[in-house]
Amino acid sequence: MFSRMKEDIKSVFDRDPAARTTFEVLTNYPGLHAIWGHAISNWLWQRKLKWLARTVSTLFRWVTGVEIHPGATIGRRFFIDHGMGIVIGETAEIGDDCTVYHGVTLGGTSWKAGKRHPTLGNNVVIGAGAKVLGPLMVGENARIGSNAVVVKDVPSGATAIGIPARIVNNPKDPKHNQRNQMAKKFGFDAYAISNDSQDPVAKAIGRLLDHVNLLDSKLQEVTKAVNNVGGQVCEDVMPPVHVTEFFEDEKAAAERRKSDKNAFDPEI
Repeated sequence: MFSRMKEDIKSVFDRDPAARTTFEVLTNYPGLHAIWGHAISNWLWQRKLKWLARTVSTLFRWVTGVEIHPGATIGRRFFIDHGMGIVIGETAEIGDDCTVYHGVTLGGTSWKAGKRHPTLGNNVVIGAGAKVLGPLMVGENARIGSNAVVVKDVPSGATAIGIPARIVNNPKDPKHNQRNQMAKKFGFDAYAISNDSQDPVAKAIGRLLDHVNLLDSKLQEVTKAVNNVGGQVCEDVMPPVHVTEFFEDEKAAAERRKSDKNAFDPEI
């Protein structure tokens, strides 16, 4: 039991930069109190003391603002940030290392008995205000955007946003890896960039990444073809582009360019 408590405390420090001391975490994190309260109520529930289990759960709901049914299954290192307004239903199953923010509901869509709440794989993150409804599956490493309403399965590693939620970053999409690789070249994170996104900036960046990737591949093909017929086109790797250079002061930019011999110098 104490080893689980230590894991829970460590998970707070790992995922919340505002956490300063163990004493502060123990006394001021209602999400942590809610998880430990659920451990007690679930222990009672498993031993058929269901009224007592529900009573303990209700007491912790009053104290923390988090409602977790005693029958819910929760994995290790579950982190609830802020906590207020969270509802987790009876047949919900949560994997290890999951993170849930305030206002999240893991609810059901049916009054019938049996499995009616979501199952979360390991390392899932659900943003504030999101609703995940029904006996669906959210795969490992998936991300649910704030205020999304999820009513269908979410693949592992995917990102879902909107009402109803739609997949905007699916690792099974062949363009997903291409965009991530191009984004790394330019020094920024391509998280949630998709042509399906309603954000015009994200959509524009996604199109630009597709365009640059196509240009790179075509240029490599042309270079090889010319050299195969006797040409002498240079096949050197193109110099890296650092988006951050536009936000650096002159001293920092000079130091970065000095450390990167192949970096492109915008002053030339």
